Amino acid sequence: MPAPRSSSKESTTRSAARKPAARPARKAKPARAATPKLTVAVTGPTGDIGRSLLRALERRREVGRIEAMARSPFDPAEAGLRKTKYRQADVLDADAVAEVVAGADVVVHLAFVIMGNLEETTAVNLEGSRNVFKAAIGAGAKRLVYASSVAAYGFHGDNPELLTEEIETRGSKRHYYSAQKAELEAALRELLKGATTDAYVFRPCIVAGPDALALLESIPYIQLTDRMPAAIMRALEFMPALKPVIPDPGVPFQLVHHDDVATAMCAAVLGRGEPGVYNLAGPGSITMSDLADALGWYSIPIPDLAVGAAAELVARLPFAPAEAQWIESVRHPVLMDTSRARKLLAWRPAHDAAETLSAMVAESRSARLIR
Repeated sequence: MPAPRSSSKESTTRSAARKPAARPARKAKPARAATPKLTVAVTGPTGDIGRSLLRALERRREVGRIEAMARSPFDPAEAGLRKTKYRQADVLDADAVAEVVAGADVVVHLAFVIMGNLEETTAVNLEGSRNVFKAAIGAGAKRLVYASSVAAYGFHGDNPELLTEEIETRGSKRHYYSAQKAELEAALRELLKGATTDAYVFRPCIVAGPDALALLESIPYIQLTDRMPAAIMRALEFMPALKPVIPDPGVPFQLVHHDDVATAMCAAVLGRGEPGVYNLAGPGSITMSDLADALGWYSIPIPDLAVGAAAELVARLPFAPAEAQWIESVRHPVLMDTSRARKLLAWRPAHDAAETLSAMVAESRSARLIR
């Protein structure tokens, strides 16, 4: 006898019993709070390092606003900068400095006079820099990024073959720029005692590249070309025997591309690695003969005794211009090891010394600085 069929109602009930229980709806994860963007204050943004740094900071999504200040006129819009607000003021004006750094998460201090008389460099470099340091620390900035220099080590005959960051910055008393850089590093260390601000101190070698022509602009012959009649300049271009001559004491020196310095400083602005001191130099080194070759000029070897005698003469002359003290910088090699920046900041310079020199000379020709 066939089994009785179940009713449709019973089938439906059994099917429902076999279905798994509905899972409770997942709770939506709370949205992550957006990370606040950094406000960065920059002094000296119109110099050889500053222009590259502004461009690099503008590209960083982590940076929301840039407050920039220098003595020279500057229009960020003309330079294609959208995040940068600029004010024309002097670091010797403590109130103006305080206004710029107020509310900044990071303060970058680049304002410095490289070539100038002792009165101007002492005021701007020493007093002005202290104004910036004190304002940044007083405003409670998270980080202070300072551009010191290889010159802070001093141009000494007993320097090691490669300088590392733990070596004392003795400066050179007979070289105003070197002595001021060493003095300021010591002053900054004192001011930071008990402060909550972290400091990144960079010691770049000579900064060069297509947007950093100071090395060439300091050559006396190039300074004179702007004052020479056009007819004489044209004649010199077609008379190879009258090419300029650069004296070469044979001392090697390093170059670093301005964009590579900006890359390292950007890492500091963002708080990468750890606070402290970092040497910056591109791979390789050059001599004054290499510079002369790149310019198409002549070079002539200068004996150590002649360089030393000239340096002694400059040191003894009471009315010698401060710029003459730069002869101290070519008496001894001052070469740096950059492994700390490579390791802690993951810094990888994109240009070596020869490439940086070539780019600088090419731009100088294009701009008719070299004719």
